[in-house]
Amino acid sequence: MSHQPHNISAGTQVVSLIAVRGTNDSLVHPRGAVGVVTRTPAVAGEKFLVRFPDGFEKSLARSELEVLQHFKSRLGPVGRGVLTAPPPADGPPDLAPAAFDLESFILYRCVVGSRAYGLDHDDSDTDRRGIYLAPADLHWSLFGAPEQFEDHAAQSCYWELQKFLTMALKANPNILECLYSPLVEKITPLGEELLTLRSGFLSQMIFQTFNGYAMSQFKKIEQDIRNHGTVRWKHAMHLLRLLLTGAATLRLARVPVRVEAHRDRLLAVKHGALPWPAVDAWRQELHRDFELALAETHLPERPDYEAANRFLIKARRAMAMTGER
Repeated sequence: MSHQPHNISAGTQVVSLIAVRGTNDSLVHPRGAVGVVTRTPAVAGEKFLVRFPDGFEKSLARSELEVLQHFKSRLGPVGRGVLTAPPPADGPPDLAPAAFDLESFILYRCVVGSRAYGLDHDDSDTDRRGIYLAPADLHWSLFGAPEQFEDHAAQSCYWELQKFLTMALKANPNILECLYSPLVEKITPLGEELLTLRSGFLSQMIFQTFNGYAMSQFKKIEQDIRNHGTVRWKHAMHLLRLLLTGAATLRLARVPVRVEAHRDRLLAVKHGALPWPAVDAWRQELHRDFELALAETHLPERPDYEAANRFLIKARRAMAMTGER
């Protein structure tokens, strides 16, 4: 797991120590503007993605921002909460979002990746994905609710419920696998209700989306072979895994995340133990089987949009009235 020298996680409120500029070097927010970190660096030296009250996002280096709580403490009792620069002359001052503890609003968290697939080993990373339900005050505010938080240091990503449902209805492979992960770490009553509805997200659209992801990986592999004469074997393995999972989902009407029945062969691909022609032949075989599965499936042509919409409205209403998740 990567180290975390910055001590800033996704969801942390921060203060910009520089003027935030947009296209043509135009001033968007003054120095001292408050925002929320929505993505942390994957490796040391990369920048944080910070979202400001108007929805504008800017990548900032660690030296260009400060944790809001530390900033207030440094100013002391007299200056606490005062920005270090005046507001723009042509607009209102920046709004500071209310204190936000992401963990308190997570309604579902699971483990994905190799550990969920049954392809892990002792040193495998633990990748976590989940859903958070934005508190009503944040959702209704001018600041708005970020659609997702990515914390590369913690190897986690959380989608706001509406964004998650939208992607699930589009048969996004990563989202559907999240709903069917065998490794659930946290779930609230609303999260449990969502899992009872998960079959409603499955439709024949799976054929297009899973195939699309697989084909995009294949194009990258072909390009690498042409340009460098090498194959990114991990990408090849995931291409095959997607095709296997997609066909099985069409036949079983559920997403069989674990693929340990093919573990040895998939890991042989990952480690480059099979020649590319053999791997490519397997790929073509799986594409043909995927087409057969589409012809055989009993899944509907479209997902249950209405049920998903009812659930979202119910969740929003529960949060607004009682704060329950």
